[in-house]
Amino acid sequence: MSWSRRTLAAAASFAAAACVLFVGLRAGAAVPAALRAPCPGQNAAGAPAGAQEKTMLCLVNRARGQRGLDPLAAPASLARAAARKSADILRCDEFSHEACGREFTYWIEQVGYRGCREGENIAYGSGSYATPRSIFQMWMRSSGHRENILGAYQDTGIGLQVGRLEGHGGAHVWTQEFGAPC
Repeated sequence: MSWSRRTLAAAASFAAAACVLFVGLRAGAAVPAALRAPCPGQNAAGAPAGAQEKTMLCLVNRARGQRGLDPLAAPASLARAAARKSADILRCDEFSHEACGREFTYWIEQVGYRGCREGENIAYGSGSYATPRSIFQMWMRSSGHRENILGAYQDTGIGLQVGRLEGHGGAHVWTQEFGAPC
């Protein structure tokens, strides 16, 4: 594991505990500008997974644009990796960056993405805490997740799977993979 992977893995592991439950906005807290963006379907937890994934990508790239950063490209390989990671989390009933005993880079490598740096955000929620907006808010309020979203990556893949996780039915499991090609 290279130094950058160790750093990312440590940040991802530290932030994983914050992913388990989303506690919502404090009363009177400012809503991030990216959430006021014209990204359709921000609150549509019942929309098809593909539509919600596009909404999440819109929110991510809107936040990057507001900070003068280039938008992230969305190669199909990273989207497949993200979907498979979310499926692993459900299949093994293990909310972890190392679900099913696999390193967080396992699916990134399996789909053939070759990067010099990789990162990962995971989250899950149900009901109003499962929407693209809720998950994006939670990620942006967590320093490790925000660092991935606004970091020096060029590519991302977003995967959403719905199922039973740790006793919670209807859990929306989100994975966002990040990469910087060599």
